[in-house]
Amino acid sequence: MTKRFRVFATCDIGDALNILRERGYNLEVYPKPEAPSKGLILEKVKSGIDGLITTLRDKIDGEVFAAGEGTLKVVAQLAVGFDNINRADANRYRIPFTNTADVLTEATAEFALFALGDLARKLWTSEKMLREKRWGYWHPFLPFLGDEITGKTIGIIGTGRIGLAMIKKCEGFDMNILCYDPAYENHDYMRTIQELKDLRYVRKVCLEQTWIRYAQLEEVLSQSDYVSVHVPLLRESESSTPTYHLFNEKTLRMMKPTAMLVNTSRGPGRSCGGKRDQADAFRALGGTHSTSFRGLVTSVKGSLANCSNVQEILIRRVCSGRSRIRRMTRQSFIKSQVHHLT
Repeated sequence: MTKRFRVFATCDIGDALNILRERGYNLEVYPKPEAPSKGLILEKVKSGIDGLITTLRDKIDGEVFAAGEGTLKVVAQLAVGFDNINRADANRYRIPFTNTADVLTEATAEFALFALGDLARKLWTSEKMLREKRWGYWHPFLPFLGDEITGKTIGIIGTGRIGLAMIKKCEGFDMNILCYDPAYENHDYMRTIQELKDLRYVRKVCLEQTWIRYAQLEEVLSQSDYVSVHVPLLRESESSTPTYHLFNEKTLRMMKPTAMLVNTSRGPGRSCGGKRDQADAFRALGGTHSTSFRGLVTSVKGSLANCSNVQEILIRRVCSGRSRIRRMTRQSFIKSQVHHLT
């Protein structure tokens, strides 16, 4: 008789789960909107389930993998990011985990570009003042002036899928582009973008010659008007090119006094370090450096939200909050679950 696979889902993700039911899987779904306790996850894994469906809310570490040793065949993550899963422990217990790579590439780059425009033109600040009825007059330069992104220099930190998608979008704004990636440099893509830049200039689509190239981190930070971060969260124990705490007080001080930083990198601690570390770094830039960073976009709450140097916008994780993206994510991860259980 064919084995009936047992699967526990830590979140109800909707109709996509019917694919597993139609294949005869014994599927149990956690019914509440909040995340289940780790104790409950351990209980289900110890009971001998074959598959575990998780979200970014669930901490999947050595304790969970040890509980599933010999029985758990796959952990399927409903997300592109997987910072909640301890990769070293997964390898140690030889239990594969999957994610839904590539479904958010364009969406994240688009989100970063929109956030950049919001910061540069001070849209949120203007809207907030208007709602609070604190803008009752017109003046040539008060209470503040925004800036353009066209023709400026942007630093792209991380040239993986999302970083390259961001470069493609910045090219439409005739930006000079400095790139840094600690692990891999895609020079073929750089040459292609430069060819487009040259053609646009020759055909008089843009009035000034623009450029793109790789550089060391210090040069990228010191020369850029805007910096956009697109690196995965990698700790020293996980990679020879770690990104954890890539941004700290030292690296933040390398930036121009007027620079703006957009961070759409993934992970509970971010590649900019932990929330408390971020806040400490920004507070350290107080006094004469109080205007060092006129804007930061990141998904945070708590410590950084209380940092007075962060004058613009803090955004919760809404980048993937689109019906089409959610549907693509569900379909992708269900396929991976089926693949590893058959």
